[in-house]
Amino acid sequence: MIKVLLNNSTALLLVLLSASFALQGQGHADPAVLRKYVEEGQRALAEGRYAEAEASYEKLRQLDPVTAEIQATLGVIYYQQRKYEKAVPVLRQALKLKPGLPNLDVLLAMSLAELGRHAEAMAGLEKGFRKSVDPVLKRMAGLQLQRSLTALRKDSQAMEVSLELFRLYPQDAEVLYHTGRLFGNFAYLAMRQLAAVAPDSGWRHLAAGEAHEAEGNFALAAGEYREVMRVEPGRTGMHYRLGRVLLAAKDDAEARKEFGEELNADPSNANAAYEAGEIERKAGKLGAAREFFAQSVTTDGEFQEARVGLGRTLIALGKPAEALAHLKKAALLDSQDEIPHFHLAQVYRAAGDAAGQQRALAEFRRLRQMKGDGQPLTAPRRDVTRQEVNAQAEDPH
Repeated sequence: MIKVLLNNSTALLLVLLSASFALQGQGHADPAVLRKYVEEGQRALAEGRYAEAEASYEKLRQLDPVTAEIQATLGVIYYQQRKYEKAVPVLRQALKLKPGLPNLDVLLAMSLAELGRHAEAMAGLEKGFRKSVDPVLKRMAGLQLQRSLTALRKDSQAMEVSLELFRLYPQDAEVLYHTGRLFGNFAYLAMRQLAAVAPDSGWRHLAAGEAHEAEGNFALAAGEYREVMRVEPGRTGMHYRLGRVLLAAKDDAEARKEFGEELNADPSNANAAYEAGEIERKAGKLGAAREFFAQSVTTDGEFQEARVGLGRTLIALGKPAEALAHLKKAALLDSQDEIPHFHLAQVYRAAGDAAGQQRALAEFRRLRQMKGDGQPLTAPRRDVTRQEVNAQAEDPH
């Protein structure tokens, strides 16, 4: 359950309160007494002594029941103390007395949401989230709106709000938690429904296989992927998926067979060609590795890892000049990857370019140090076997 509280400065800003608002002084109230309670109440509110602030503003409300700011301030105090059932009527009264009080309708909506009165809260929450220019208030209203939409089973709208919150507050732990929880719950329910309506479909087995793979249960994942191929023998991509889990299970020979089967069915699968090439390269079968990497790069010229694989294979075949263009392209495709620069140093050494070799090595060390310092990569990478350096076997010095 979301418990969004206002800090002191936000509370005061929210309803634009100040010590200078006009007291109506109904009845025979002494203006000096009113000012005394105002000063005491605002001082207690500013210092976070909400019980004392509440007492002062309760007395003020009794002495002056028609000043909207008194009602509004008391509503803020109630909200801050999670006394939502008390906050609602005084906030309503404040709005009745002065409909133009800024943001008070949003605070009222958040109080209603905390009481589970989500339908009543919707208009105010929508306004706060869609129209507020204050990021704190916008965030608070957005979180409550997400919660209310979920409670009202308006899941698609709740997910839209979650995505917008994620865009606006990508570093906010609470936003990340509620967004992840919402999408996780939705995914779980969707998978349960899939299992109920199509228990032996390829889609159900594919989902189960992906879940097992994510958990590291490669044998179970392989079994589910084989079931997909049994149910839908013509579906492309499944030999590749099976090959990947076999590779994760350290069964390179069987994985290589599956990648070959995938390429027989779909020669344009650049990932399968790359994985087959990487297996051959590591096995020392450089000619076959070159063919597979070249096939991968021909299919997808932006495949950075394949460019590196082809480049280092050409170096190992004694063709560093042919490797140069591929490694330069790889360095451009992912400016945060140090591996192309390591192999570029080998190319420059072979060409007798000592200065180029040193520049490449310096960039390799700089990028590797950045990773060691925990700085994030800027370029997303596809889910394939990563290229790594073997400093002892491939020393470019």
